[in-house]
Amino acid sequence: MEFSIKSGAPQTGRNGCVIAGVFDSRKLSAAAAALDRAAKGQLSALLRRGDMEGRLGTTVLLHDVPGIASGRVMLVGLGPQDNFREKQYREASAAAIRALNATGADEAAFQLTELAVGRRDAAWKVAHAVMIASEGAYRFTRMKSKNDGPAPSLRRLALHVDRSTDRRAAAGLQQGLAVAHGMDLAKDLGNLPPNVCTPTYLAEQARELGRRYRMKVTVLERADMEKLGMHTLLSVAQGSAQPPKFITIEHYGGSKKNKPVALVGKGITFDTGGISLKPGAEMDEMKFDMCGAASVLGTMKAVGEMKLPVNVIGVIPTTENMPGGRATRPGDIVKSLSGQTVEILNTDAEGRLILCDALTYVERFEPAAVIDIATLTGACVIALGHVATGLFANDEAIAREVTAAGDAAYDRVWHMPLWDDYQEQLKSNFADFANIGGRPAGAVTAACFLARFTKRYRWAHLDIAGTAWKSGREKGATGRPVPLLTQFLVNRSQKRK
Repeated sequence: MEFSIKSGAPQTGRNGCVIAGVFDSRKLSAAAAALDRAAKGQLSALLRRGDMEGRLGTTVLLHDVPGIASGRVMLVGLGPQDNFREKQYREASAAAIRALNATGADEAAFQLTELAVGRRDAAWKVAHAVMIASEGAYRFTRMKSKNDGPAPSLRRLALHVDRSTDRRAAAGLQQGLAVAHGMDLAKDLGNLPPNVCTPTYLAEQARELGRRYRMKVTVLERADMEKLGMHTLLSVAQGSAQPPKFITIEHYGGSKKNKPVALVGKGITFDTGGISLKPGAEMDEMKFDMCGAASVLGTMKAVGEMKLPVNVIGVIPTTENMPGGRATRPGDIVKSLSGQTVEILNTDAEGRLILCDALTYVERFEPAAVIDIATLTGACVIALGHVATGLFANDEAIAREVTAAGDAAYDRVWHMPLWDDYQEQLKSNFADFANIGGRPAGAVTAACFLARFTKRYRWAHLDIAGTAWKSGREKGATGRPVPLLTQFLVNRSQKRK
């Protein structure tokens, strides 16, 4: 889809459809009022007849309205004006895009970007409009022999802003496009079946990003990992015929004196649970267990497109977790890259085993901060549902920074405790500690396990088990938390300036 920034009177632009908002109690937005004046009161007359009240997310489509150059006028309900904030803006925008895609219009003028949305500026409104429109256009049809659904007709969207904000709006457009493209990559990787999206495939995608955006990519093989001593990662890979990979992708857009941010993504391309086998119901969704890795690649794509002036290292430990004669057993003890030993009480708690070696490995980059991203625990889904990502951190400043980025990106997190009290649950009689701490506070004890490997840098952990994909009729990867991670890096680049 093509996007552009426009200004000017909404009634004069010639395109397939012009979109304007109506607040609750039939109050016209400024753009809708301008259209109504050009139409000599036809829109307000329609509202008085009760065709629309302005309830959030409702739409009315009109054709060939006199005095208006566009062939269609779409009115979108915005809800109460005194309660119009980020959530309402995004919901109204999504409703407009859905309704627009059901028409035959291939181009439209989007006037909702002129609305006041709390303290958000033109860049924010444009970026989010782009991401929402791109989300509405996304279809995953790669594995189908024929496309069994209609493709969205919308091809071009003009985002209208006040002329004085053109410069900020252009920056928002650039960021919105980059994030949307990064999310599309993350969703594609998550939605691919596990017989296609293997560790080797992820390594190939990283190399392709490296070639496209001139990033350095390194892929360690099993022998390399054995030589380094990544035995917790390799313990997960033992039961699989697919070779594990350890991927690093490096972007140096900032000064050489600036330490990098490291993003570490869990890349379990299929998780059976290993010997601690999962129930069969919904096991197909365990192809999404590499969404942490997908979000790292998606974020690196966004960084590359924006040529962001920051230094970023993407790190992806990736393998399958399969049962078999060579698979790791409950009760096995393995030695991590850090030298600490782990008693594996449950082979389905495998994500932390591949991440802990990666978190030790990133020390060599002397990072300014490290964020790991993982579909780590079902317990986090029980705690937070599918709205907020779980955030854990060993530093309050980085926790605030991640939270602020999530709020700006509307890819929100909730800060969870990481107190030493919970470490007691990981005690082992036979090793330095165990890989699980029992049912109570399962998301917290998983984070406490990872915290044992992050003492040499500032670190945040994102448990995306509830936010990385949807189940049911809308089953599919969401692309989260690419918006959050990209915003975090954008904020850092602006601080450097």
